[in-house]
Parts: sequence; C-alpha cells; structure tokens
Amino acid sequence: MDKMTTLSEVMRKLSERGIKREFRMNEKEEMKLENSEKNYHPSELIILKTYRFEGDSNPDDNAVLYVVKDTLGNRGMIIDSYGADSNYSGEKFDSFLRNIPVEENDEYNF
Repeated sequence: MDKMTTLSEVMRKLSERGIKREFRMNEKEEMKLENSEKNYHPSELIILKTYRFEGDSNPDDNAVLYVVKDTLGNRGMIIDSYGADSNYSGEKFDSFLRNIPVEENDEYNF
C-alpha cells in the first residue's frame, strides 16, 4: 500500500523526480502534454501508476492521478476529479483513459 495519502504529497514527490507537467484534454477533446503541441492517441501513452484519493468527509474530494509516459519517454501526469464532478465532461476522456495501456511500475510506489 502506498504511504502517500494526499494528492499534494504525491505531486510533490513526483516533482522531485522530474515529473511536473500534466497531460490534459483540451476543449477539442485532444490530449496534449503541457507546453507541447503534439496530440496524443492512447496507444502513444503508458500508465505507469495510478493513485486514487477519497475525501473522508466530502465526496467532492475524490481524485485520481495517473503517472504517464509517452513513446519518447516524456513523463507527466493526468489528474482528474472523479464521481459526479469530473474535470472532463462526456465520454471522450473516459474512453481515452480506458484505451491507454497499463504497465504498473514499482518505481512510483512511494
């Protein structure tokens, strides 16, 4: 079980390892790495680790962070609130995530 219990703790630890940029889906439903113009397809990414966070007293505090690597070795994260208040509306984001291959990596077991 991971020892890091908050989103901010995990983000700090990832930042110490050089993972500071986010992959984000824009309004055109294109997945991009922060400060990049490349559009990614799920097959060009690999999920290395998934962290889920659940608020003790408020279901609005639910979030998930994915550590992701692209085919060139660039690493970043995808962050999403989940449940009723997802960061992304519609099915496109969920479908995109489900199609990214997962290769869990022990390097990110903090």
